[in-house]
Amino acid sequence: MSQTNSPNSPNFEIAGRQIGLGHPTYIIAEISANHNQNINEAIDLIKIAAECGADAVKIQTYTPDTMTIDCDNEYFTIGKGSPWEGRNLYELYGEAYTPWEWLPDLQSAAADAGITIFSTPFDKTSVEFLEKHDVPVHKIASFELTDHPLLREVAKTGKPVIMSTGMGTLLEIAEAVDVLRSSGCKQLALLKCTSAYPAPANEANLMRIPHMGDAFNVVAGLSDHTMGSLVPALAVSLGASIVEKHFTKSRKVEGPDSSFSLEPTELKSMVDAVRIAEQAIGRVTYDLTDKEVNSRAFRRSLFAVKDIQKGEPFNQTNIRVIRPGDGLEPKHAEAVWQRKASRAIPRGTPLTWELID
Repeated sequence: MSQTNSPNSPNFEIAGRQIGLGHPTYIIAEISANHNQNINEAIDLIKIAAECGADAVKIQTYTPDTMTIDCDNEYFTIGKGSPWEGRNLYELYGEAYTPWEWLPDLQSAAADAGITIFSTPFDKTSVEFLEKHDVPVHKIASFELTDHPLLREVAKTGKPVIMSTGMGTLLEIAEAVDVLRSSGCKQLALLKCTSAYPAPANEANLMRIPHMGDAFNVVAGLSDHTMGSLVPALAVSLGASIVEKHFTKSRKVEGPDSSFSLEPTELKSMVDAVRIAEQAIGRVTYDLTDKEVNSRAFRRSLFAVKDIQKGEPFNQTNIRVIRPGDGLEPKHAEAVWQRKASRAIPRGTPLTWELID
C-alpha cells in the first residue's frame, strides 16, 4: 500500500501513523455511549478495539448541559423514525455522555493496549479540555458540521481534523471546509456519512468519497452506520482512507447506541475485510504473479492427438488445440495445419517448431 506522496498530497499524520492514499486504511472504533456509564466497560472496549485490529478508538466529550437545556416541550423531544424516538434530549445525553474525568485513565488504557484514543468535542469547553490532555486529533460529528463557532475553536488548535458530513449539502460542506481552513486547519479529512441508525446500504452513496477527496483536496473516508463489513470494504476500494464504526460488547445490552453497533467478532471481521480489500486493490501492473506463471501450464496449446508419420500433413484431426499449455500457442494453429511433420510424432506429444517441416 505504499507510494510516494505528491507535494500537494492531503495526507497527514496522527500519532506517528500516516493517513491517506498510499497508506493502510485508518480504522476508528467508536465507543460512543456503549460504555453504559461504566469506566471498566470503557476500558474493556478499548482493549477489544485493539485486539480486533483497529488503529484508534474514539469517545465523545460533552455533558447534557453543553449539548442542550433541560426542557420538556416538543422542541426537545426526539421525533418519529429515530432509535431514540420520544426521548427527552437532556435525559438522553445524560445517559450517553462519557464522564470527562475518565479521560486520563482511558488514555492510559489505550497506551497500554497500543491504540490511539481521541474524541469528538461539542463546544469550546470540551475543545479546551481535550487540548489540556493533548489529544492528537479532533473529530467533528455530522450534526456539528454547520456549527462554525465550534469549527473555528477546533481549527485554532492546529491539530488534524476529521469531519463527518452526514446531512450536509455540498454548499454546507464547502462552507465548513472554508471555516476550518481559514481558521488554521491544515490537515483535514472528510468522512461520507449517512445519518441514519442503522443506515441502509442503498443510501450509502459511496461514490461521494472519491468526489469529496478530489473536490476539496482532502483525505476522504467513511463513517459507517450500516451493519456488517461489506460497505466499509467497498468504500476502501473506492479510495476511503479512514473507516469509522460504532462497536459494543453486545447488542443484547441495551444502550443509546447499541442497536447499530458491531459486536467484537463483527468488528474483527470488518477489519479483516478492509485489509483484504487493500490487498486486492494493489496497483496497476501487467506483471504475472508467481501463481499465474504456474497456472499458464493449464492454458490450451497445440498437441498431436493421433500418431503422425514423418511427412504426414497436419490437419485439425491430428493436431488440435487442447489443454495443457506445453505446446505451441493456439495463435499458430492455422499456419501449422498447412505444414507437414518433420518426423514421427506419437499421440499426446506437444507440438514444437522442431517437429514441423
